[in-house]
Amino acid sequence: MEYLYEYGLFLAQAMTLVVAILVVIGLSMAMGARGRGTPEGHIEVRKLNERYRVFREFMESEILPEKEFKSRRKQEKKDSKSEKDEKPEEQAASRLYVLNFDGDIKASAVDDLREEISAVLGVAGESDQVLVRLESGGGMVHSYGLASSQLQRIRDAGVGLVIAVDKVAASGGYMMACVAERILAAPFAVIGSIGVLAQLPNFHRLLQKANVDFEQHTAGEYKRTVTMFGENTDEDRAKLQQDLEDTHQLFKQFVSEHRPELDIAAVATGEVWYGQQALDKGLVDELITSDSFIQAQLQQRDVYEVRHVLKKSWQEKLGMAAEGTAERALMKAWQTLTSRRPF
Repeated sequence: MEYLYEYGLFLAQAMTLVVAILVVIGLSMAMGARGRGTPEGHIEVRKLNERYRVFREFMESEILPEKEFKSRRKQEKKDSKSEKDEKPEEQAASRLYVLNFDGDIKASAVDDLREEISAVLGVAGESDQVLVRLESGGGMVHSYGLASSQLQRIRDAGVGLVIAVDKVAASGGYMMACVAERILAAPFAVIGSIGVLAQLPNFHRLLQKANVDFEQHTAGEYKRTVTMFGENTDEDRAKLQQDLEDTHQLFKQFVSEHRPELDIAAVATGEVWYGQQALDKGLVDELITSDSFIQAQLQQRDVYEVRHVLKKSWQEKLGMAAEGTAERALMKAWQTLTSRRPF
């Protein structure tokens, strides 16, 4: 009986918390919808040279004898001072700016990317480089077209552009990658998918069985071709196929312009390849992870990671706080129940 009582108490606490969370979320969404404007953001810059130096010094402090550790620190300070004395003040180190793009089907990250590129181009010189760590399986043509155009801004400004693909750059992701002067890929990164896809279900027969009529009115012969609810004709399908072929031709032309050495007919089949295969076909230029590339640059460049961060609204902050409170309360209730449960 005690177990049933405790279990019932736990369920009551959990249901109360869930209802409270739903109420808070509902109120937040309603109030946010009334005064929603363009979210404000800001640029954050982190010097990676310093970050990796802290990592290294921490590891050395843990694994080296104290005397050797202190000796290294002393020698590094001495070397650093000598470099500053020998280096002319007017000669600034070249910089590597690191951006990140994690793409979804709508290329939503382009909103942050455009702000980051604008910030970098305001200070970057011709000796500097931009590294974009790109991960995307592709998506909408117009969205990834805009993302590619944002990267083209870097090339147009005369700043070097390198793309690093650790996992995947396919379809629209590769459309972005090919803009770069160099494409780096991890050995098992997925590259390619230079093709175009359209697919949708059709519920026409289901509606017929349910005696539901569907009407569609258009002005213009090809305002709408295949549809989800009407009866599709061979003419509709042929027009859609022609649209896909035209888009594919534009895609191939775009890739060829940026990587003219490619055998476009051999790689624009919609297939994907892993890193080594992509290197053999000329889709990428080097097999290396973004981490290895960055660490190799630390000795010769100042490396900065640049991020555009949106300012969270008070509704979002309230929701995050409520979520954290609920999680802690549920955990406490569960611990109370299990600590008293007889075995």
